[in-house]
Amino acid sequence: MPHIKLFIPGPTEVRPEILDAQAAWMIGHRMPECTDIIASVRPKLQQVFQTEQRVFFGANTGSGFMEAAIRNCVSKKVLNCINGAFSDRWAEIVVANGKENEDLNVEWGEAVMPEMVAERLASGEFDAVCITHNETSTGVTNPVGEIARAIRSLPNGDEIMILVDAVSSLSGAKIDFDDWDLDVLLTASQKSFALPPGLAFMAVSERAMAKAATVPNRGWYFDFLVLDKYLSKNQTPSTTAVSLMYALDKQLTDMLAEGMEARFARHLAMRDRTIEWAQGHGFELMAAEGYRSPTVTSIHNNLNIDIPALNKFLRTRGMFLSNGYGSKLKNVSFRIAHMGDLQMSDMEELFAAVDEFLAENL
Repeated sequence: MPHIKLFIPGPTEVRPEILDAQAAWMIGHRMPECTDIIASVRPKLQQVFQTEQRVFFGANTGSGFMEAAIRNCVSKKVLNCINGAFSDRWAEIVVANGKENEDLNVEWGEAVMPEMVAERLASGEFDAVCITHNETSTGVTNPVGEIARAIRSLPNGDEIMILVDAVSSLSGAKIDFDDWDLDVLLTASQKSFALPPGLAFMAVSERAMAKAATVPNRGWYFDFLVLDKYLSKNQTPSTTAVSLMYALDKQLTDMLAEGMEARFARHLAMRDRTIEWAQGHGFELMAAEGYRSPTVTSIHNNLNIDIPALNKFLRTRGMFLSNGYGSKLKNVSFRIAHMGDLQMSDMEELFAAVDEFLAENL
């Protein structure tokens, strides 16, 4: 199969050396060799999450850890902050788990603001709030740090679980778990981590661990207390994705060698260049200024280009970008990811190819 360079918001482009790392000899998940890999991975993950707290990982997607957060951290009522398709998934998961909840709906393309959240939480009836840090469908980054500060300033703020989906942003955008005083921060391997799909990662606060101990019927696979028991021994409760762990260990080493601040800066530079390119052609952006994602830009298709035809053309050049997400945004927008290990030279290669298409089709 020919190589198609991915400019989609997941799965993202994976470097050959990361793919090759998966080809190491198989080991048992209870063998000391696997314990050694986990021991190597744990402190590196903490650096990426900017935390001294525990970081769980599992052989599941980010949606699995979203469900884990709900099952472990909610006993009263959840406030779902919704401003796009993936924050709406939070709400679906809450409902599917039978938790009482209420939606805070914000127009797609706009950010969820701290005062909105604080106002709704002031009633005291909520014990958790779900926020999507980086709304992949619209390219909006919500000001989670400011939202968290507003929550903690409430009279019962220390009792509210702040649950954050950072699936499409963590490691590509700066998120300080400890400084922002979050309770759950989760992501997945196939986005800014630039790994194959199949692993998810989740930082969990002491506050959340204490809350989990009081919540009945947490299940088993995603029970925080079970995960913590095994993590303390550098193990996982069930068989982990061993081959992916080899790749994770190498990728974390390479990410930290680049330097997290340098990695964040690279993502912002690619974001700014993408915005410059889009606006230079007369396209409008889905996200409001000041809240534009470092990892994916969602572009309004106000020039009415044929997005499937564009991707068909890009395939002849060995590239692929993303249509709008779901029926609400398909063909109404398209998305260009600039996350993971992509470099500015990759972005310029894409823009040159799209320019070639536009010159013949506008």
